[in-house]
Amino acid sequence: MEGCTAPLLRYRNRAIGEAELCFLRDTVTRHKGERTRPQLAREICEAWNWRQANGTHAVFACTDLLLRLEEWGHLTLPAPRRVRVRAELPQLPRDCIPLAWSEMSGEEAGLAGLVVRPIAPEERQGWRLFMDRYHYLGHKPIVGEHLLYVALLSGEVVALVGWASAVLHAPAREAYLGWRGPAKARNLHLVANNIRFLVPPWVRIKHLASKVLGLNLRRLSRDWMAVWKHPLLLAETFVDEARFRGTCYRAANWVRVGTTAGRIRRGNAYLHHGTPKALYLFPLHRRAKQRLCEEPCPPPRPTSRDSAGS
Repeated sequence: MEGCTAPLLRYRNRAIGEAELCFLRDTVTRHKGERTRPQLAREICEAWNWRQANGTHAVFACTDLLLRLEEWGHLTLPAPRRVRVRAELPQLPRDCIPLAWSEMSGEEAGLAGLVVRPIAPEERQGWRLFMDRYHYLGHKPIVGEHLLYVALLSGEVVALVGWASAVLHAPAREAYLGWRGPAKARNLHLVANNIRFLVPPWVRIKHLASKVLGLNLRRLSRDWMAVWKHPLLLAETFVDEARFRGTCYRAANWVRVGTTAGRIRRGNAYLHHGTPKALYLFPLHRRAKQRLCEEPCPPPRPTSRDSAGS
């Protein structure tokens, strides 16, 4: 797009200048009243060849960009066709648990048969119900790339784990990696965030949590490649140290690299909630740090850690 000398703003890895804004305004005006916001976002993605790392159009990112531009007064979007109402999870009866379980306790020696695997489609509702009832953060809809896991011991559920795309901004992570803008923009999709980790309250087995994490990390990049068509190089998680010590992460060889500023994203704004969290990182490749700083990041070669089974 000629005539744009300097970008007015930068969204993720895209520079938005006056020419891009003119194109967006023209597209919105030309289809006013005819297309929904997601349909507009898809047309823009096709025109710009804006794709995710797995090759699909970046419709969610484009919709978010349009909403931000409207919020900043650069354009006016058509009104939403309908207001979405989030479906409430069904209430759990007090005497009913939706997945098989029993009181479990023991020592590390009893973990030889532990299995960590992605959940089956029919188990997704049960995963959500467990999080909604037993995790202090509850269940929230997961947007974008993600994987959900269950840990089983003798056929019983002993842990549930959730992974999603990395957070956009984490100064402690950027400082640890030595990340600069271009490298981060190109390679952020190679980082996954451990958004949920739940050991049900009736399970009391020494070293279970770190063992589950270890088995999950060995297969995570391979599973991500199978579903989202690209590998992972780094895992991250945020621990509320007012509630937890992060013992299982340290025992599984994660590295604590700093703390957050105590802010959370709400829509397009960051609100201060007053609860800084510790940031832990775990490399999924022996040269993860170096590869994440390369521009562009080459596909990682398999290592013994990558190829290890669960």
